[in-house]
Amino acid sequence: MNKIPVYEREVQYYETDQMQIVHHSNYIRWFEEARLMAMKFLGAPYDVLEEKGIVIPVLAASAVYRAPFRFGDIFQVRLKIVKFNGLKMDIEYEIYNKDSGILSTTGQTSHAFLGQDRKPLRLKKEFPEVYTVFQNAVCQD
Repeated sequence: MNKIPVYEREVQYYETDQMQIVHHSNYIRWFEEARLMAMKFLGAPYDVLEEKGIVIPVLAASAVYRAPFRFGDIFQVRLKIVKFNGLKMDIEYEIYNKDSGILSTTGQTSHAFLGQDRKPLRLKKEFPEVYTVFQNAVCQD
């Protein structure tokens, strides 16, 4: 299993709201940023998958907000692929404040693997090399 690195960056001013904290919608965007980084790290960059005719839409997304971020804070997203069967994939996320170590947000996204025709793909049969990448990345703990 590949150890997916932590995704890290600074909170931008435009991500904050009138209360000077990060607007809740940005956490879902951060999940996506971390997911795309992880896919690239694993050897399955999203643009390459799209060139092969594979799209991976989000079926569901959820987040639990525990502590806010403010402009200039540095956040870290840790993710793990917790379920993958070649048709669907579930990913769990934890977002931490780098300086304090406080767990700010937890969440999950669910995805399907579709072809350009928007019909489900059976990766194991149609794209075995892609199947192997994600199967090897499933967290076993």
